[in-house]
Amino acid sequence: MTEVLLVEDDALLRESTHLMLERYEYRLWAASDGLEGLALFRQREPDIAVVDVMLPGLDGVSLVRRIREESAIPVLLISARTDPIDVVLGLEAGADDYVTKPYDIPVLVARIRSALRRAAGSAPQLSAGDEKTQQRFGDLTVDTATLEVRRDGDLIKLTPTERRVMLAFIAEPGVVLSRTTLLERVWDYDWGGDGRLVDVHVQRLRLKIGRAHILTVRGFGYRFVP
Repeated sequence: MTEVLLVEDDALLRESTHLMLERYEYRLWAASDGLEGLALFRQREPDIAVVDVMLPGLDGVSLVRRIREESAIPVLLISARTDPIDVVLGLEAGADDYVTKPYDIPVLVARIRSALRRAAGSAPQLSAGDEKTQQRFGDLTVDTATLEVRRDGDLIKLTPTERRVMLAFIAEPGVVLSRTTLLERVWDYDWGGDGRLVDVHVQRLRLKIGRAHILTVRGFGYRFVP
């Protein structure tokens, strides 16, 4: 059974979300503040964390950062519509996606399922008889079987979402990919979505693989440079 860590200080919202997610056959561990959430994360080792931005004790952005220091599990941020800056800060800290309050449980469940699929996603299928899984792009080596990315031989630590972004780029090196295209291929959004998800994850990926490998094509999107 998939285990979900829910960190939400609003008691009513926490309890209602807890009950509803259990109906979808998730096992829930709920915390009312950031420090309790961090302790539960370390004790239970959940499959995914759902974290509110505004938390007492340890705020949501700091909690996301602490989780990301110790684990690559998917992290879903919960934010009020009036907190666009906090959303960006949370994504920069390592969150994979976000939902805004008030949210419908089916929407939250859809985001959870999408994040879990990205985390468990397999490498692209190779054609019959093709045993070459390592692709080189200058100082980068990407193994499409193990999903490992190395720079000058050193392993780069990527989150599951960052790996999906990387795979999307190397599938079409030199081709400009729009934010909409990346939202569809990486986040499974078929209805648009928030371009900030793409921008922040591309920025984080750039810092890890080298800025020269991903160029911004203003007004269009991003291009991977082999």
